Amino acid sequence: MQDDTCPIALAPCVLTIGNFDGVHLGHQAMLAQVRELADERKLGSAVMIFEPQPREFFSPETAPARLTNLTEKQALLKEHGVETLIVASFDASFRALSAQAFADILVNDLNVKALVLGDDFRFGHDRTGDSQFLRDYGLHVTNLHTVTDVNTTDTATRISSTRVRDLLLAGDISAANALLGRDYAISGTVVGGDKIGRTMDFPTANVDLARLKPALHGIFAVDVVLLDTDGQIIPNGLADLADNKSQVGLSGLRPHSLFGTANIGTRPSVTKEKEWRLEVHFPELKANLYDKKLHVRFLHFLHGERRYDSLEALKDGIQNDIKELLAWRIQQLDSMTAKKPQ
Repeated sequence: MQDDTCPIALAPCVLTIGNFDGVHLGHQAMLAQVRELADERKLGSAVMIFEPQPREFFSPETAPARLTNLTEKQALLKEHGVETLIVASFDASFRALSAQAFADILVNDLNVKALVLGDDFRFGHDRTGDSQFLRDYGLHVTNLHTVTDVNTTDTATRISSTRVRDLLLAGDISAANALLGRDYAISGTVVGGDKIGRTMDFPTANVDLARLKPALHGIFAVDVVLLDTDGQIIPNGLADLADNKSQVGLSGLRPHSLFGTANIGTRPSVTKEKEWRLEVHFPELKANLYDKKLHVRFLHFLHGERRYDSLEALKDGIQNDIKELLAWRIQQLDSMTAKKPQ
């Protein structure tokens, strides 16, 4: 997949434009339309996204939480058949572009021959451009109407990144997954932390979020796999890193994964409350995970973050959470075994 850091001439293409945060089922319908039109016209398929996302540029403090960081989004778009990814730097210069100047870039610089856009798409300074503006400019524009949620009786309920965020924040992972068309997960590199967990005998891997703030908060059951530099799962990668081969962690619910308990939030019982963290504890595993890339899949929401009055109370709380999540794991494994054909 190409992006705008590569100074190469783009092949004639069908383009869609947007944040594509989460690459949910609505986005996937848009991408399918791009591929279909590209095949019909024997053109390439391309997506333009923005970094930072516009609301992050205008108001970082109040911008919505990210469902996907740039690396995750890039991988998902590639998975859904996007040939070229154009990452537009959303800054003061880009914001000041007139609708005419933006259309000129599409045609003259990006070799766009046709577009697939949402019915509410606007662009250019003060959002003066729309689909009709591009048609008048001479471009073929297909408008994809809002994709609604077939899993609800309210046919007006649209699939959107906002709805996915709301569901994740409420801990309704299964409903969020239904709108995403996959299990929600976060990928990131393990970085150094303050090692408080070690002092309480609950060492954690501190996973870099690479976003201003995450879309879900609280205590979760997770399963985790180790990724290589290309983002592919390394078979039994985490277990192979164990210092003690008699303690290689607990198996997760998918192949090559380990089960973990995760805290994602601002850790109200310790310092640095404004610093968002994803910390994963792996029961029965001791391993050096620094600089390793992990894919953390969220399985079950236990409860939101809690404030404890002391580190001793925090330790007791963590111990109780792990006990509950381990019991949940056993229930899931028993259920999976019962469903296997005899």
